[in-house]
Amino acid sequence: MSEMQELLVTADSGTSVDHTDLWRLCVAPMIDVTDRHCRYFHRLLAPRARLYTEMITTGALLHGDARRHLDFDPAEHPVAIQLGGSEPDALSRSAKLAERWGYDEVNLNCGCPSPRVQRGAFGACLMLEPQRVAQGVKAMQDAVSIPVTVKHRLGIDYNEEYGFVRDFVGLLVETGVRVFIVHARNAVLDGLSPRENREIPPLRYDVAARLRQDFPDAMFVLNGGIAQPDQAVSIDDGFDGVMLGRAAWHTPGVLSDIHRIFWPHDAVPTDDDVVEAMVTYAHEQVAQGVPLRFISRALLGFASGRKGARQWRRTLSDASALNRNDPALIRQAWDAVTAQNP
Repeated sequence: MSEMQELLVTADSGTSVDHTDLWRLCVAPMIDVTDRHCRYFHRLLAPRARLYTEMITTGALLHGDARRHLDFDPAEHPVAIQLGGSEPDALSRSAKLAERWGYDEVNLNCGCPSPRVQRGAFGACLMLEPQRVAQGVKAMQDAVSIPVTVKHRLGIDYNEEYGFVRDFVGLLVETGVRVFIVHARNAVLDGLSPRENREIPPLRYDVAARLRQDFPDAMFVLNGGIAQPDQAVSIDDGFDGVMLGRAAWHTPGVLSDIHRIFWPHDAVPTDDDVVEAMVTYAHEQVAQGVPLRFISRALLGFASGRKGARQWRRTLSDASALNRNDPALIRQAWDAVTAQNP
């Protein structure tokens, strides 16, 4: 593990921290979900979780409104940017921009199977071009000092041969990648929608575990199908971290549940404190011109499992109420939930 011990990061306090713990609990990059408001909410729920942006294409950063894509609250640290792209120069320039903005990690998307992403020649289809991925990764590594990581699938279409993903990971390990986020399913590029690709290809945790055994100097974070604290705990014994996706969106309280198990001595805000913090945050954002609906949508799953959850979602989705841009709506909706859950 000598190479791993060299992977140190400097915390805000100025102390050096072994970062083998920093990927233990991660929230997946999710398009149209993990925007900066959602990440702020998730940070409240899990103070040590590693947060990821939505996938941001290199074209959007280099030719669009970079500030709109890159801005984040300092409270989000540690926060990583996930890039979608395949051209080394564009990836290099985008990585530099991300580092300058203050991100803690650059992650390359080699797992998204959507047709739109395929048309851009990135995402899961990049696994079919490992040399191209290695070139892009090398360009980013040469450009920045923060970790460059890769999120990938186990295979493409119906090829379940272990050698395919082993060789893909092996080449990137040779290139210098030391953190891999493994969505433990294949990506079917033709015939399945992105949602179906999250549900139909079978989970193969055993294959992901084999990668960890074969590449002991790299870290492997497991993604796919993790929705309950007991799952996270059992997986924690065999991997370097877990990454939650849709569970963090639909039942965000699970992040706090897992955090309390992983770091039992850390303080985690109560649900009431989280709501008050989000009301305060919403006041700040609305004052800057952000519509309340952009903030409230991150909260829709927060009352999941409680009486009144449906009314909570209905209230925070009510267009006429949201158009008043009064953050007190969040507190009012929460008061209605707590009244039914004494």
